[in-house]
Amino acid sequence: MLVFYCALSTCSNFKGYYVIRFDAVIHFAGLKAVGESVSKPLLYHDNNIVGTITLLEVMAAHGCKNLVFSSSATVYGWPKKVPCTEEFPLSAVNPYGRTKLFIEEICRDLRNSDSQWKIILLRYFNPVGAHPSGLIGEDPRGTPNNLMPFVQQVAVGRRQALTVFGKDYSTKDGTGVRDYIHVVDLADGHIAALKKLSDPKIGCDVYNLGTGKGTSVLEMVTAFEKASGKKIPLQIAGRRPGDAEVVYASIKKAETELKWKAKYGIEEMCKDQWNWASKNPFGYGSLESKK
Repeated sequence: MLVFYCALSTCSNFKGYYVIRFDAVIHFAGLKAVGESVSKPLLYHDNNIVGTITLLEVMAAHGCKNLVFSSSATVYGWPKKVPCTEEFPLSAVNPYGRTKLFIEEICRDLRNSDSQWKIILLRYFNPVGAHPSGLIGEDPRGTPNNLMPFVQQVAVGRRQALTVFGKDYSTKDGTGVRDYIHVVDLADGHIAALKKLSDPKIGCDVYNLGTGKGTSVLEMVTAFEKASGKKIPLQIAGRRPGDAEVVYASIKKAETELKWKAKYGIEEMCKDQWNWASKNPFGYGSLESKK
């Protein structure tokens, strides 16, 4: 199980001992590869759902009932229209997405059973980029499951070409459209959510985190080529089963209630991702460790 929980705490001195009290938890932990979830559904349900139940039980036992949960836009399934609002019907189409949807329902049930709980569900769209310093970035093990890590590996010479799945969608260039969000904007969204937990009106509330803009695969590739100065060879393949044509977020609720809005566009996303990739072409390991 991926243990990646972040907690805010306060510390007080009691008879010479320091007592740590956790005020809130940000729950990032979980397995997230859609394809793997299809082939290993029990692994995903056990890790993501059972792990979350265990976390909630521990939080309750220690009197910490403030939670920010990392959900996903996958809970919208194949939306019939865009942008996706938080009120859209929910219908996950793969085991990974269903674990996120089930956890959201668990959180709602928990809040309904105990009004002391304050829970914010953040539905991520497509996080990309890296820290501007180039010191922190994404280093997927094995074959990447998302577009941008694949692009960066082609740019540094670890892969020969980028496979584009589907060039016959009803979009401006025939490729799928997604809402990409810079990881720094995403981090700021979590800070805004933590601040919102102090609002007495919060129960179990949900917010989209995206830019509210759709970017096609080819548009993102072009932006990365510009940022890196590298040509990204393409291989066009057929559509993947289950891929939606166009998905992007409505961010009005987050702007209004969280006072949060994404600051960075695809140019900054690509620039920062290339800064990380060029400084760390083999991620956190060496060439030998990647063979």
